[in-house]
Amino acid sequence: MGLMDYTAVELGKKIKAGEVSVLEAANAAMDAINALEDNFNCYVTVQEREAIQAKAEELQKKIDDGTLTGPLAGVPVAVKDNMCTKGTRTTCSSKILENFEPTYTAEAVLNLEKAGALIIGKTNMDEFAMGSTTETSHYGVTKNPWNAEHVPGGSSGGSAAAVAAGECSYALGSDTGGSIRQPASYCGIVGMKPTYGTVSRYGLIAYGSSLDQIGPMAKDVTDCATILETIASYDPKDSTSVKREDYDFTSALTEDVKGMRIGIPKDYMGEGLDEEVKAAVLLAAKKLEEKGAIVEEFDLSLVEYAIPAYYVIASAEASSNLARFDGVKYGYRTESYEGLHNMYKKTRSEGFGPEVKRRIMLGSFVLSSGYYDAYYLKALRTKALIKQAFDKAFEKYDVILGPAAPTTAPKLGESLSDPIKMYLGDIYTISVNLAGLPGISVPGSLDSKGLPIGIQFIGDCFKEKNIIRAAYAFEQSREFVNWSLNGKEEK
Repeated sequence: MGLMDYTAVELGKKIKAGEVSVLEAANAAMDAINALEDNFNCYVTVQEREAIQAKAEELQKKIDDGTLTGPLAGVPVAVKDNMCTKGTRTTCSSKILENFEPTYTAEAVLNLEKAGALIIGKTNMDEFAMGSTTETSHYGVTKNPWNAEHVPGGSSGGSAAAVAAGECSYALGSDTGGSIRQPASYCGIVGMKPTYGTVSRYGLIAYGSSLDQIGPMAKDVTDCATILETIASYDPKDSTSVKREDYDFTSALTEDVKGMRIGIPKDYMGEGLDEEVKAAVLLAAKKLEEKGAIVEEFDLSLVEYAIPAYYVIASAEASSNLARFDGVKYGYRTESYEGLHNMYKKTRSEGFGPEVKRRIMLGSFVLSSGYYDAYYLKALRTKALIKQAFDKAFEKYDVILGPAAPTTAPKLGESLSDPIKMYLGDIYTISVNLAGLPGISVPGSLDSKGLPIGIQFIGDCFKEKNIIRAAYAFEQSREFVNWSLNGKEEK
């Protein structure tokens, strides 16, 4: 068993016990990247080996002298390339930011650094987080480690693939409409989106400001709870940050779900859901019932309105957020132009990819005079109704159980030819962002093609402990105990 096969918490314990050095962990991650990166393309930027080794030795001293005592000290981590890192380029996988080096570091990444995490590099993603397959990146397509002919999901596909391939111990992703949970589902790892406002968005390059949230991507639920405990904090620099009384997420790592009320939305189990995915969700429900949970189906309603509402709101916010990339202050600037307006036009035409341009145009349209009321305001009202529907559901249930995606990972190239089909891949994750709720995707089983199926647990606002408890209980009971790339089944 290699060092990159351990979970982040297991590796952290070995480092703390002196069984493994930080340098050995760093070298194991770098060796995996050297061996596998040409196959999977998980990273946009990898730190120089000498710099990582120097950092590893610095962390080792702090662990040895007792300065660093946290569970993640010395463990190699990858960061999605839309989180600012001082002195390391941050591209959002776009040509327009190909040489951008931030002057500060995102708060969530700073929290990891304070805990002694060893940052290996920045992971590939859909350009500006716009996509569900990690195929819209300027730096090439990321491939799914389970089968390189399939996508890893998106937009945090590089982070998901890096964890699944063992090119890091864990990673940070961002979730605007399912961008952590859907790739986690496709790559057979655990991915968690916390309640909106739990993790600071300071330093996260915005796509949809009212929807974006940073979260952990790791090998198991214990890792996710531990990472979330590390990165979550109140941050006065982020106006949407929430001061929470309780950040003790690891206390929910218990198999006790006796009496827990779990609802399965009928709307999630109907048309469009792959039969193998449906069977995996029902099997998860059965496992939790055997542990004493009370499981029943219910009507959630409004699910069919989530995707149109999401794409109107997210595109509107994107058109505003991406206006700053104009070639004046930072980033790419076109080489030849005549006058300011021509420079703007050429820079943005050359710097942005097709999917980003599509969403900027859609966002500009729905915010334009004459269409604002018809589209944008209507989408905001729909968002409020979706939140009300979840509020009503959580009066009765502690957790909502369902699929993370309607199918397993599609083949490369299948989704890009039909953007609407790609958008529909987020049907089970988008509502969670619109309502600001926490959600987690946990591997359930494999389909007949040998690809992972993710099970999603959704909780009420600030009730991460409920979904961690349910997800952990399920994880301990599922048949695939040794969840690894060979899909080893252990009954």
